Amino acid sequence: MSSASGSSILCFTLLVAGVGAGAWVLTRRAAPVGELPHPAGWALACRGLGLGSTAVLLGGTVYTAYTVVAVPGLTYATGGFGLYALTYTVLLTPAALLVLPRLHSFARRHGSVTTADIALARHGSHALSLAVVLSGLLASMPYLALQVVGLEAALRAMGIDPTDPRVVPGILLVFTLVAAAVLPRGLRVCARVAVFKALLTGMLLTVALVLLLRSGTSSSWVFHEANRRLTAGGMSQVPPDGTHAAYATLALGSVLAQLVYPQVVTVALAARRTDTLRRAVLALPMWTLALGGFAYLGFAALAYGITAPGGHAEIAAPALLRHLAPPWLAGLLLGGIAVAALLPAAVMAISMAALVARNIYTEYFNPTATPKHEVRIARTAAPVVLLGALVFALLLKPQDAVNLHLLGGVWIIQTVPTVGSAPFTRWFHPRALLAGWAAGMVTGTALVVAHGFDSVVSLGFGHTSVSLYVALVALALNLAVTTVLTLLLDRVGVPRGPDHRSARTAPPRRGSRFAFRVD
Repeated sequence: MSSASGSSILCFTLLVAGVGAGAWVLTRRAAPVGELPHPAGWALACRGLGLGSTAVLLGGTVYTAYTVVAVPGLTYATGGFGLYALTYTVLLTPAALLVLPRLHSFARRHGSVTTADIALARHGSHALSLAVVLSGLLASMPYLALQVVGLEAALRAMGIDPTDPRVVPGILLVFTLVAAAVLPRGLRVCARVAVFKALLTGMLLTVALVLLLRSGTSSSWVFHEANRRLTAGGMSQVPPDGTHAAYATLALGSVLAQLVYPQVVTVALAARRTDTLRRAVLALPMWTLALGGFAYLGFAALAYGITAPGGHAEIAAPALLRHLAPPWLAGLLLGGIAVAALLPAAVMAISMAALVARNIYTEYFNPTATPKHEVRIARTAAPVVLLGALVFALLLKPQDAVNLHLLGGVWIIQTVPTVGSAPFTRWFHPRALLAGWAAGMVTGTALVVAHGFDSVVSLGFGHTSVSLYVALVALALNLAVTTVLTLLLDRVGVPRGPDHRSARTAPPRRGSRFAFRVD
């Protein structure tokens, strides 16, 4: 990697600092005067986001900075197989239209703020709610860390080593400013910053495609040259034979996991009305179209002979931008990638902090906490979560963070029977759901670890072997255990938890002999 350019670093810094300053200005008028502190106000913007805010925030949360660099990295490294991410985002829109509006309606009816609240309102099981909390926190932490990996990819493309002791304080400062500017006011500020991300992402892709056209290369040459290089490396521009099952299950599993990630549900619950959310989901294909453009950049990087260090394929697209653009413009474009990392990182921190405050602290340690105190705990937990993910990402190698994110997908998808089905049915027995969740968590984790943290494993069926996405295999076991145990438990008359379908607010929280009052 070439050395850093002063103009690139200057433009990169000015753009990131400018967006940070804009976010700070927005915090000055984020909350309406006289509004009382409440978890739904901080974490869900008082459930008052309009169509435009919901659309840009939902898209900006689903399509993270790591998505922007990882998808071209996948096409750069694996060719056509990497396009499974594009397939999954195409399938995401109809799936989100089916699930998210129903979750929104259910949560508004019961006063639910988090995914664990939804599980408790439907099934009346505190143990099941805690399982949802654990899955959400375990899965979201490496996902949050990957936003730092996206920022690191932009820095590496400029010739800056993010692990250099002289650089680490700068990265810490950026995230400290984000925490100070965004987190105190919660999701409202994120909705406003999302506009910056949408504009910068669109400009970044447009400028990158224009630069490719101005370089005199056509798309036919890009694909021809990329195919030649892929073929020489044993890859192909289309998924090779024997990988179709892996391709399909990766796409399907990614859709199901995305729908129950805490940050996605948080944004969905913040919409003003169910119809508002439904129309906002219809804007997701525009983000998918942009993702297709970024996937093309991976093929272009391959065609141009961009060399990425081993295990750092995510640098391919940023390195291509630096190759094509003058230093000052490359700094601005790479700064856009950094901004793309900051928004989803803030939303993830907010959703995780809400889980900690509502479903761990208030649930088990201080059941009599007032809404104001709960918001105070969440505001304290959010920067701690953000800092923890930052340290986690800086200490581990990027591939280790990716490996843990793969495990995160296995963990979060196990909440689909509990959270995803909550607005549709209460047929599943709470104890069966808990047993199915445990079976899926243990089996999925064991399979991933046993296969060297590979998310796709080959399973034998008779005389044939099929490659499948581990998360979907674990989910199938989860559903099987849940279904069988539901039939057995209902047959022997094991009572279920109370159903709070008629309640207008979330069910009362459990008492605890460890509870103590904190004012």
